[in-house]
Amino acid sequence: MTKRVIFFDLLRCVAAAAVIAIHVLAPYRFELGEIPFSQWATAISVNGMTRWAVPVFILISGALLLSDARPFDLSYYVRRRLGKVLVPFLIWSLFYAWLSGWSATGFDGSTAWEVLQHSPQHETYYHLGFFYYFIPLYLLIPLLQWLVKRVDDVAIYALVAVWMFTSVLFLYGFDGAWSNQYWLYSGYLPLGYLLYKKLPINRYVVLGAVVLGVAALYMTVSTVISESLHYQAYTIWRWFSYKTLNTILAASMIFILCRAYADRLSAGAQRVVGFISQHSLGIYLLHPLFLWPMKAFGWHQGHPGWVIPLWVVVAGAASLALSWLLSRSAKTRWLLP
Repeated sequence: MTKRVIFFDLLRCVAAAAVIAIHVLAPYRFELGEIPFSQWATAISVNGMTRWAVPVFILISGALLLSDARPFDLSYYVRRRLGKVLVPFLIWSLFYAWLSGWSATGFDGSTAWEVLQHSPQHETYYHLGFFYYFIPLYLLIPLLQWLVKRVDDVAIYALVAVWMFTSVLFLYGFDGAWSNQYWLYSGYLPLGYLLYKKLPINRYVVLGAVVLGVAALYMTVSTVISESLHYQAYTIWRWFSYKTLNTILAASMIFILCRAYADRLSAGAQRVVGFISQHSLGIYLLHPLFLWPMKAFGWHQGHPGWVIPLWVVVAGAASLALSWLLSRSAKTRWLLP
């Protein structure tokens, strides 16, 4: 197993676990004043410290696709890249529209139908929102591949620098043309390429990434908690956005740490990480199935310090098992990209 494989596998694993944690803690967010402050602050801290999860998946795509030196093949790209994600997304959107009609009191078909009717503009279930901005990025990747092959590295660095500057403007509420969500998400693609192909890994780079990343996480969590206490309501402004500099720095830190230390895993750990990574998108698509009873029946009661890890393990293991079962048959494996 090469360092590259271990590195990307580990990234997918930690990102998948962090995504589940974000979804597990959701019921706690608006309970400021209703549950002990320590419990609320714990959930909010976990939320703030895991916002890098979704951006890491985009960084991986940028690192892999923009470093592909093969000539661009439109037919292959549409069939094997775009189609492999788009078709399962449509199928699972239908399924989750149906699931949205279920609650602890039974099934409400009108709710499911209303959710389905709004699916062109809004995800049918909370975790599918990722695909509404991720899939359009596939239309941009061929252009970025062309740029990477034909322009100087300085131009790519300049592009990423401009993007990061606009992420600061967006964070502090200075809106303009740069606030377009596709622009703000697209920068993760060339950033992933630079972090993978151009950034040397040494202790100074790792230390710098950790300092910036930890500082960003601290600012994120402390700002949200202090602002929420000030207004006596859950108040995040844009600090929990995936499109702001604090999240970019945190995601970059995770990327660099995994790249630096993934090859230190034991052979057994590498096999486990590789297996989980193989089903990481399956875990992403399926884990809400196993969180549904927690949310429908209020099974999140308890201190989030143990509730969140428990449900991450339960939902993660169950969705991994189901993803593996679906992958065993040619009739079902296409459902999971």
